[in-house]
Amino acid sequence: MDQEITTGAASSGIALEKKQLKALARRSDGPGLRYLALWALALLVTGLPIWALLTWWHPGLWSWASLFVAMTAYGAVLSVPAYSMSHETAHGTAFRSRWLNEAVFWLTSLVYMEEPLHRRYTHTNHHSYTWHAGKDSQMPFDTPMGFGGWLLEVSGLALLRFHVLVLLRLLARRYSVVMRDVTPPSEFAKMTRNAWVFALIYAALAGAMLAGEGWLIWFLVLPRLLGAPVMLMFTLIQHVEMQEDHPSILESTRSFRTSWLGRFLYMNMNHHIEHHLYPLVPFHALPKLSAALATDLPSPDPGFWRTNLEVAWVVARRSLGLATKAPSIRQAPHMISSGGQAAKVARRSM
Repeated sequence: MDQEITTGAASSGIALEKKQLKALARRSDGPGLRYLALWALALLVTGLPIWALLTWWHPGLWSWASLFVAMTAYGAVLSVPAYSMSHETAHGTAFRSRWLNEAVFWLTSLVYMEEPLHRRYTHTNHHSYTWHAGKDSQMPFDTPMGFGGWLLEVSGLALLRFHVLVLLRLLARRYSVVMRDVTPPSEFAKMTRNAWVFALIYAALAGAMLAGEGWLIWFLVLPRLLGAPVMLMFTLIQHVEMQEDHPSILESTRSFRTSWLGRFLYMNMNHHIEHHLYPLVPFHALPKLSAALATDLPSPDPGFWRTNLEVAWVVARRSLGLATKAPSIRQAPHMISSGGQAAKVARRSM
């Protein structure tokens, strides 16, 4: 791969004073442990309505609707932090203690459903070649995105298919070209070992459910499926409608505003430009990093829901051959058209 296009602060013309960057990048176990405790509490609080509904079950449409809502809320609290913490520990920045970082990385990757070393090395590549067609191994959809691609992505089906294929390839030792490009050869044996452990755990869970352990269905499987769209709406807006093949993170990546709940679930990754500029800054320091870079960065896009609604509006209009200028979110110039058939720029790599 061409090393000259490595993306980050330098390629984006951003420079932070070294002493300030060192202070922001300082690692600690405390914030990560506090996050795990709050996550556990949030799971308990959102899981109680599911338990109550199943305990005092009254057959009927109202009970099923209430259970669906309760599992979706619990599923979002399960799925989004599992992704976020798996991502943060993939960088090695969630905790100062390496053993703690790696243990949480492994467990959250199990919930996220991607073998951890594959996740780490493809994500390292994603940072090195952010949104570069043919180089970035984590481009989850074709660009420009159409409505069909949006549905497939937000439903979670595209990601589930990818994770299953990765697991099967690792189990069979049939490593893809992308895997061989981004992974040190010495790691393949570990990746296959992890994949077999993952597969055995998933098989054991399936066996337990078949044996009558229904709580796994209500508190793990269905919530994980129902929470996936919320998780994917967070990840979708990181780069959608942005510029491919550009050295500047400011052009390829989006930061966006969100509520305290969104910041908690997403571990401050709404500061996504900032994260790509300085990926070794831990999640808890991203707001301070954002403040330090405020005069150098574009304004963040509007809130989580509004940004996602505008993306959905744009991709639907693109599929209908209509004008694709979004009301307020940032877009690369070539994403904006007055109508007609959109020519593909890049194919998905996931």
